[in-house]
Amino acid sequence: MYEKTFPNKRFKHTLEFLKKHISTTETILDLGVENPFSKILKAEGFQVKNTTGEDLDNNQTALQKEEYTVFTAFEIFEHLLNPYTILENVKSDKLLISIPLRLWFSPAYRSKTDMWDRHYHEFEDWQLDWLLEKTGWKIIDSQKFTHPVKKIGFRPLLRFFTPRYYIVYAEKVK
Repeated sequence: MYEKTFPNKRFKHTLEFLKKHISTTETILDLGVENPFSKILKAEGFQVKNTTGEDLDNNQTALQKEEYTVFTAFEIFEHLLNPYTILENVKSDKLLISIPLRLWFSPAYRSKTDMWDRHYHEFEDWQLDWLLEKTGWKIIDSQKFTHPVKKIGFRPLLRFFTPRYYIVYAEKVK
C-alpha cells in the first residue's frame, strides 16, 4: 500500500518484518515520539502508542504505566546510554528492535548541529543478541539488510554489500 511513498528501503523492510510477527489486534508501545514510521504503522491498521520524548535513560515510567502487548524500538537503542535498563522494564512478552550496525568503514554517527542526535552505541549483531539474552529475551527471528545510498565513492559502494541494519523479534523467557 505505501511502497511508493516509503522514504526508504528501511521502512519497507521493517514493516514486512513486523507484519510477519505481529497482528494488528495487538497494542504496540513504540519507543520514541510519534514519527513517520509510527504513522505508517497506524495507517496499516496497527494500534500504536509512542513515548512522549522523556529521557528514557533516566525515566522508564511509560514502560510500566502504558498498556501494550508488543514493545518496539526502531533505531532508538543506539541513542541510549543504558538500553539494559529499558529492556528490564519492558512489561510485554514480545519485542521488535532494529539498530544500525557498526560499520568498519564508517565512524559512529554524530550530528554537527543537534546535540541529541548522536549514536552512543553502534552495535554488532552479537552485542544486541547478548543484551537481549542477559535481560531475559529469546530471539525468535532476526535479519540484516543493506541500505545503499545514491552516491559515488568507495563507502557508498560498500553499502551495497555490507548490512547496515539488524532487526530482531524476541519473546520474553518465562
